[in-house]
Amino acid sequence: MDMTKEVKKAPKGHPHAFEHLIRAHKVIMYRVARTLLASDADCADAIQEAILKAFENIRTLREPAYFKTWLLRIVINECNRILRQHRKVIELDEWTAPSAKESGFEKVELEQLLKTLPEEDRILLKLYHIDDLSIKELAEIYQKPENTIKTQLRRAREHARSIWSKQEGYPWKNGSGN
Repeated sequence: MDMTKEVKKAPKGHPHAFEHLIRAHKVIMYRVARTLLASDADCADAIQEAILKAFENIRTLREPAYFKTWLLRIVINECNRILRQHRKVIELDEWTAPSAKESGFEKVELEQLLKTLPEEDRILLKLYHIDDLSIKELAEIYQKPENTIKTQLRRAREHARSIWSKQEGYPWKNGSGN
């Protein structure tokens, strides 16, 4: 499927073209939402709202090549809206520890380590290293120069190493990790 052709068709009233675009990007939309939000229900809400807003505003997209970035920016904005709503309420689910059986011990450990980082560092590292977004895509999403994103990633990694090296038994404690 040629994404550029589909992106050009969608604003002209071809709902099937928009549907194909959403299906092609559903995994990355979920991964980005999951990076920012804790529950699958919140992810589903954010994605649903993002799809609706994207459908309503597809005519505002100026450059078809940036559809993915534009769509992910909408998803991130929706996630941030949900986070602002949740700051007022602390749910019981947030107090329960994740189960190692659900997603593997390594993933749970990684999530716990990432939670020790400030939110900006955690999100940036997850989007780049776990969700495999490129520097260029991150620069477009954050609306910052690529060199700024590279610098922020470097600083986030350094900050993570400094925090994690203080934790007993972590591999980077002796400077042997990357």
